[in-house]
Amino acid sequence: MGSTQFGNFHNFCRDSTLPVCNLFHESRVRGGTGFGRCNLNGISLGEGRYLENLGSILLCGLAILITLGLIWRSERKQAAVGRREFQLFLVGYIIVEICEIFTVGGFPLKENVRIGFTAVHLGAIVATLWVLLLNGIVGYQLLDDGTPISLGLILLSAIALFVGTGYIALDTAYSWTGHFDPSLDPPDNRNIGLYVLYQLVPLVFLFGFFCLEGVLVLKVLGERKPMLYLFAAALLFAIGQIFQYVVSVHICTGTDQKIDGALFETLFTLLSVVMIWVFWSSITEDDWPVPVSGGGSYT
Repeated sequence: MGSTQFGNFHNFCRDSTLPVCNLFHESRVRGGTGFGRCNLNGISLGEGRYLENLGSILLCGLAILITLGLIWRSERKQAAVGRREFQLFLVGYIIVEICEIFTVGGFPLKENVRIGFTAVHLGAIVATLWVLLLNGIVGYQLLDDGTPISLGLILLSAIALFVGTGYIALDTAYSWTGHFDPSLDPPDNRNIGLYVLYQLVPLVFLFGFFCLEGVLVLKVLGERKPMLYLFAAALLFAIGQIFQYVVSVHICTGTDQKIDGALFETLFTLLSVVMIWVFWSSITEDDWPVPVSGGGSYT
């Protein structure tokens, strides 16, 4: 995911359009030069203001509409283990996409407003992927799905991760404690807390989800077809990350600073979420084995 040393964001911010970069002094959001990266020109709105990453903004809007449709489709399914839990994941993804419009999309916002959206964005990413991981556990029926205790445990733990990540982001930007001040300036923009929470923890959550669901499908349900959907979701997500971290700078220079990899990352992440929903839908059909209430076995 890059060639930087552990905890350093500078090269990531130089080569990619990441929301976390809005927190650092070198970001153009905070009056900096932009990490020496290929900066998008955007659409001039007059008075020195520009609208950047319009493609990403439009795709985020499309992602929100599609996800609302998936929530509606989930509600209409007659047999759906973990329906409410999965809808929580979809709601989290909607929050991520709303924030992305204002953090990756180049709306001419005041600095404090964009930093606020950035903190919510980072927190929502971590919390949403945590909810996805817990959805991988829900299928084992350790607790009855859709119950207040199941939803409450997921929500409370997700809120804790959201608040913790958001606080570190705001403390970094506003120097409340001064602990993260060294990360604000080059040459490294080193922030271990955000690096772990934003770069590494989501990957751990994703890996855990795919492993849990793989075992559920192959060992418990004894099926193979749903694995095609799960594999497609993982592949689409990986492609999006390649566009974001590896190809972005080349797209930017090759299109004369009109678009970069963020647009394609948004697209492939959306497709990945859709495939995760297709996977979830395929293993909650009426003819699958029904879990015994209060236990972890299937009949």
